[in-house]
Parts: sequence; C-alpha cells; structure tokens
Amino acid sequence: MFHSVTELIEKIILGEDTTIEFKRVMPHRDSLADEIAAFANAQGGTILIGIDDNKEIVGLEQQELDRVEKMVVEICTDSIKPAVDFFTEKLRIDDKNILKTEVPRSLFVHRSPNGYFTRRGSSKIELPPDQLARLMQRRSQARIIRFDEQLVPNTHKGTLRESHYRRFIKEDVSEEDIEDLLLKRTLLVQEGREIRASVAGVLMCHDTPDDYLYNSFIQAVYYSSKVKDANYQIDAKDFRGPLDQQIIDAYQFVQKHNKVSARKEVGRIDQPQYSMRAIFEAIVNAVVHRDYSKGESKIRLFMFADRLELYSPGALANTVTIEKLPYSQATRNELLARLLSEITLDEVVENQVKRRHFLDGRGEGVGIILNESEELSGKTPLYELHNEELCLTIFAAESL
Repeated sequence: MFHSVTELIEKIILGEDTTIEFKRVMPHRDSLADEIAAFANAQGGTILIGIDDNKEIVGLEQQELDRVEKMVVEICTDSIKPAVDFFTEKLRIDDKNILKTEVPRSLFVHRSPNGYFTRRGSSKIELPPDQLARLMQRRSQARIIRFDEQLVPNTHKGTLRESHYRRFIKEDVSEEDIEDLLLKRTLLVQEGREIRASVAGVLMCHDTPDDYLYNSFIQAVYYSSKVKDANYQIDAKDFRGPLDQQIIDAYQFVQKHNKVSARKEVGRIDQPQYSMRAIFEAIVNAVVHRDYSKGESKIRLFMFADRLELYSPGALANTVTIEKLPYSQATRNELLARLLSEITLDEVVENQVKRRHFLDGRGEGVGIILNESEELSGKTPLYELHNEELCLTIFAAESL
C-alpha cells in the first residue's frame, strides 16, 4: 500500500484515517482482531504498531517486535473467521522499530471476536444488520443468495404480468406448467408453501417495479446550464416500467436532447454531442450493476450543457476497482444479466447501437463507452465512486 518508507512517513504525519491505524503498543488480542477485520470488511488498510495517536514514533524493543509479529499472525489465522489475508513488515524509522501490518480489501465478510466490524473515518464500527446483509450480498459469499434471486414480500404469481414473463418462456406450454417454468427461471421463488416473485421477476415482469422495490426506477433531468439549477431545467422524467423499458426510455430521453452540429465541406458533416451507442451501454451497465438492495436512491441521469452524469447506487462488486472496469466482467445481478441478454431490441435501436440484444455478455460495454465518447469529445469519460454510488461522466463534444 506504500511504495517507500518516505511515503509511509508522509502518511504518518497526516495522521489516522479510513486507511491507517496507529497503536503505541500491542493492544488486547480481541481488540486488534476487530481492527484487522474492520479493514478487511472495508477497503483495506494498514496498522502500525509502535506509533501513538499523536503521530509520535515510540518504537518497540526488538524482543517485543518479534512477539507482536507472532501475535498478529495468530490473530489473522485463528481469531478471525474466515481467516484474513495480511502482510507484515518490520521497519526501522528514526532508529526505532515498528511493525507494519497491511490488510487488503477482502472478497469475504469477516467475523472477529466481538462481531462484524468495518472502518468509518479513523475508527472501527460494528456493522448494523442491514449494512451487514448488504455487505454479504455484495461480496457474494456462497451461503448468501444473490439479491436479484431473493423473494419480494407481499408478492405472488399474479404480480408478474403474462405479457412480460412470456418473453422468457420459449416453449409452448400449458397454463399449469407455467408456474414450474417461472420457478426454474427464478422469476418466482418458493417460500414454504407460498410462491413469491423474485427481485428479478418484479424488475423485469411487473409494470411498475417501484411498487415493491422502492426507488427501482430511472430519473432523468436535462438542464441547459452547466449546473443543477431549476431555472434552467428544460425537461425531467421518471421512467418506472420494467427494466428493459426503462433502458429504452432513458436512451430516448438522451437522444431527444442530444444536440447535433453540422458543417458543410465537400459534403455535410454531422456531429452529435454524444455517441448514442456509448449512451446505451452506459444505461444498460447502470441498470444491470446497480445494487437493488439499496432503496435510498434511484438511478439518476443528468444532462448539462457540457456533460452527462449517470449515477448508479452501489459500490463496485467484489474486487473490481475503477482502474479494472474496462477489463472486468464481474456482474452483481447475474439473473438480471441473463434475462436482458434474451430480449431483442427493435430494429431501429439495434441499428443505432450495433447489437441485437440488450446485453451481449462479451464485457465490451465500458470499452465502447470510453472509446466512442473520447473519439467524439476528445475527453475520456470519468468513473468515480461517491460513497457507495458509481458516477459516470461523459463529456459533450463541442459544436463544429
């Protein structure tokens, strides 16, 4: 996490934060286990033993240094379940010994002696039950059902509209066999003797998924200015249909406000602000990869005079980072991805976005977004994480 001792010293001077923790001496075994698990359950971090909270390097005696390292190894392997990955390093700074323990972000959720912890600012906190459930779902532990396959309370077979679910049943089957096929496709889920609609079933086969899954819609706003200002708001829509219809509605919203400039040379040259192929990929990605367990926010699309911003609730899945996005095929909602890959586009949209289905599964979407947008505007689109929300900014091409 630190490439040199100099970089580490600079970090010590800045003090503790979400990624670094100081300990003057070896703390109680259980307390250190909680600290280590908190880093593994968050974004990873570093624990420095031999430095006090005032950023003073107090150091450890050589014998104590060896003992502390041995205890850290035991804690990481025996006191945390499942065991965490870690890396220890003995360092000498200002003629004093310190132990550095680096803990990477984990694929799993770890329990330490006093419960489940994560990192907030410069402290560890115990994870509330709802946040713990979301973390387990995000990290795809084998014992946790993917969220898009979970049942939705207060639903039943009739929640799914026949005109929507028939798209996913290719066979010509009788009505009595429909329920079994919907269960096999996980559009329905069995709960004891009751049959409920799954999250994916509601999102793809109900007219207004927001009736059952709060904020499961796309909000789109167009401003003629470069900032959010109601005085310059030209258009605003909420798209609440099944997910495939939401994608098309949002796509057509951008298309409607995608200004095209032109110049005449040998022939007329038209240049839109945005590549609609890139826009389609961006909207599909936002819908497929959003975290539907987070009902606090919806997908939000903002068009400004100089850019488009697209916000999708949910941090990146598993070990995916911003840097790895162009090369990653990790999918948060595999069932939704499979269903969207089965729906064909109408001929007009198919010709515009150069694909037959909503999703092709080749993992080319981010590359198309980056390459086609940069070719138009000369600026590389920007991916950013804002807390647990992914924001994509696509810059508008200048007029010819």
